Amino acid sequence: MAEGIFTKVLILLFASVVASAIFRRVHIPPILAYLCVGLIVGPGAMGVIDNEGSIRFLAEFGVVFLLFSLGLEFSLPKMMALRRTVFGLGGLQVLICSVITFAISVAVGVSIEESIVLAGALSLSSTAVVSKELSSRNELHKPHGQLTIGILLFQDIAAVLFLILVPALASNAEDELLTSVGLTLAKGVGIFALLLACGKWLLPPLFNEVAKTRSEEVFVLTVLLVALMAAALTHHFGLSMALGAFIAGMMLSETNYRHQIEADIRPFRDLLLGLFFITVGMTLNLKNLLAHWDLILLCSASLVIGKAALIFALTRATKNSKRDSITTGLYLAQGGEFGFALFALGFSSGIISESVSGIMIPTIVVSITLTPLLINFAPVISEKLFGKRKKEVHKHDYKDQLNEASAELSEHAILCGFGRVGQTISRFLAKESLPYIAVDIDSVRVNEASAAGENVYYGDASRLDILKLLGLDRAKLLVVSYNDLNVAKKILHTLRENDYTIPVLIRTRDDSSLEELLEAGATEIIPETMEASLMLASHALTMMGTPAPQVFKRISETRKQRYQILHGYYHGISSKMIDDKGRPLEQLHAVQLTKSCFATGKYLSNLKLEKAGNPVEMIKHIDGTESTPYPTLKLTIGDTLILHGNSEQIESAENLILGG
Repeated sequence: MAEGIFTKVLILLFASVVASAIFRRVHIPPILAYLCVGLIVGPGAMGVIDNEGSIRFLAEFGVVFLLFSLGLEFSLPKMMALRRTVFGLGGLQVLICSVITFAISVAVGVSIEESIVLAGALSLSSTAVVSKELSSRNELHKPHGQLTIGILLFQDIAAVLFLILVPALASNAEDELLTSVGLTLAKGVGIFALLLACGKWLLPPLFNEVAKTRSEEVFVLTVLLVALMAAALTHHFGLSMALGAFIAGMMLSETNYRHQIEADIRPFRDLLLGLFFITVGMTLNLKNLLAHWDLILLCSASLVIGKAALIFALTRATKNSKRDSITTGLYLAQGGEFGFALFALGFSSGIISESVSGIMIPTIVVSITLTPLLINFAPVISEKLFGKRKKEVHKHDYKDQLNEASAELSEHAILCGFGRVGQTISRFLAKESLPYIAVDIDSVRVNEASAAGENVYYGDASRLDILKLLGLDRAKLLVVSYNDLNVAKKILHTLRENDYTIPVLIRTRDDSSLEELLEAGATEIIPETMEASLMLASHALTMMGTPAPQVFKRISETRKQRYQILHGYYHGISSKMIDDKGRPLEQLHAVQLTKSCFATGKYLSNLKLEKAGNPVEMIKHIDGTESTPYPTLKLTIGDTLILHGNSEQIESAENLILGG
């Protein structure tokens, strides 16, 4: 039994890795990769996994962690700031879309219970896909971005309400349906109040105590315990586990630990959510898809066009511009991941039939697939319908934003990366009134910094076209502050292969790739650890009374010698022997000569240390004097050889010194 489950999970993981890699290459959301994996390996196609029950048990936790993450991101202050959009526009969109879907479903012969689930599922859009697109395009603070986020916020609230309703719809007696729904809502409100009270009075002191342990394991275990206990509580009272997880996320969103919790929970969420989407894919039947492809395409087109038209009409009715209205409509025209969750819950409760889910799940899949395309063409569609925007064509294109932002800059600095180091440099440049423009691939950081008025934009600095838009031909300096050394190398190769001679200043962690970067065309390299050591050394010399000019001279000489004096150090029990890429680190090691050593009484040239890379850096004599190594130096008892190199070189040299 256990071996069977292990084999199934192994097959799914392998297929998911391959499918995700392929889908990412063509810029299709990974959700669709998981659905395709489920379809292919499931009983409806190849039948590699014919019993998905054991997998489904794990997959249910994916929805739990998805709702938990959603609760963490749920911001009450943001909701209140956008309350008109959230409760007005968002509420109308969900209500009208649900009523229309319900009416159409009942008209074509679908049962009332199924129609309610369909209404809820199709009224919701994809929070994950749309918010990611808005963030990557730096459009969260634009009018259509605010409209989109406001509507998504209400959809998230509505998703929770539908998750409460679905279990109640499983009641067989139609005359008891109203009573069952009312009772379920009452239980939901009661549990909601209970958990919020726990969140206000119990969780803050609990997490304060956990934080004092300074243990990542205890912290993560506590987070998992809180999420799963809340899910278990709602499940015990006949409600969805996802509801409890969402409330738990809301409870923790107002604490100081929100961001740490979100980072810790992401690996569990992504893995289990992937399994959930795979199990959704397993419910599909390939023969059924091929037999009803025309109906699926018709439903998909109806969903996308109808939803876009409805949202456009509502946003226009609330006095928003035509362009913002059509853009918002196109951004939210798809179905969402909560639709899959509702269908899965309805299917397990016996509400949704296989024939209905076999049509509607592919409909949502097709609509999500079309989303990146619709978002890319939203400015073009807007222009075709309403003409060109005055003074601002394709404002939504981040390349146009870069071009416009750098149009008046010259003799400026281009900052590639706007993390801690990039921001520090920008502040010093601003103090001296020196022009600069920054670019970063982290959309969250760009949004935060640009909202504060910083001159930073979203973009990939390793691409020549992006650098040109930043005014590369007119710039005076290019600073690369990315922590990823491969990005720095890529930028250097891009510049030098295209004959750009602009000075390039690169920040690195250490000097392990110093020569490689210099050969690639870097003008100057600043290793963080080396510079920190120099700063400490300069302060120590100054506080010990060394004259400032002498301190400056020493530091300058060290930099000119490429930090040679700082290379290697004596390792301790907790020291790392290899770097993050598996390369051996340089170290210092002392070998003292005794009477029985092979090297005692011999010349340095007799030891054939060139076999070990000549790692002898210095010889310290017993009388306290020191000598630099040279071939005719005779070694005596008590001499200490200071070896400098990686562990393999030092071990080889030590063997030659001690045993010959």
